[in-house]
Amino acid sequence: MEFLRPTTLAEALALKAGRPEAVPIAGGTDVMVELNFDHRRPGALLDLTRVGELAEWSTVDHSGGTVRLGAAVPYSRVITEVGESVPALAMASRTVGSPQIRNRGTVGGNLGAASPAGDTHPVLLALDARVEVASVRGTRLLRAEEFYVGVKRHALAPDELITAVHLPANAGPQQFAKVGTRNAMVIAVCSFALSLRDGVVGAAIGSAAPTPRRAREAEDFLAAELPWTAPEPLPDSLKRRFGDLVAAAAEPIDDVRGSAAYRKHALAVLARRTLTWAWEEHRTGERACA
Repeated sequence: MEFLRPTTLAEALALKAGRPEAVPIAGGTDVMVELNFDHRRPGALLDLTRVGELAEWSTVDHSGGTVRLGAAVPYSRVITEVGESVPALAMASRTVGSPQIRNRGTVGGNLGAASPAGDTHPVLLALDARVEVASVRGTRLLRAEEFYVGVKRHALAPDELITAVHLPANAGPQQFAKVGTRNAMVIAVCSFALSLRDGVVGAAIGSAAPTPRRAREAEDFLAAELPWTAPEPLPDSLKRRFGDLVAAAAEPIDDVRGSAAYRKHALAVLARRTLTWAWEEHRTGERACA
């Protein structure tokens, strides 16, 4: 196979336009596994590691602030550099693989793989992130909900590359939690992200449906029931109902990592726990768990 090595974004987009079948590679933590097991044999790899524009992030000061995170910023930098602005993304990044994987893997790569079990997907959904994609034809923004179209399938056109993710900065209490078969270097059995901001609830599940997805009914229920202006401890009945609605949003399968029934049960537990932590932060102003 050919190995294409652009040094600028413009060059990368031109190469992708001319070779739409070329597979982008940055950290390589997913692509190299597929190549090593002969699950994929593309005609060309498009190496993005020398494209400096993709490894940058910035804060745009409008509408309360937005973090524009370059697609090739590794998880380790998300944790240390972006964690204060987008804590849930840092929480999810901490659960990815080993330190070596976190030094190489990227949110852009997670999106490109579009696996239902990708760790950052629930956070992007709960925060209503926008995915920036580009080609020689121009740039467009996709809502995270629009990006996932099937099992390991995304909404990119053949000539497009993921260039960045846009997330709200300092957007209120947020949490991420994950269940795995062990404590480290594990694919999620299921995962959950929660965001509480300005009377709006974002709740999303991972590894429990054909695509990562928002739990819309659970979001609407919680937004209507939370005592936003006079915060007080939440009754267990409200937490249980929220957990039940989150579990109901899932369409899990039985596989080697866990049963469908267990995934639904675990999601309900994660929803109750993350709600407890996030609401405590809303009440006290102190982050209860990270």
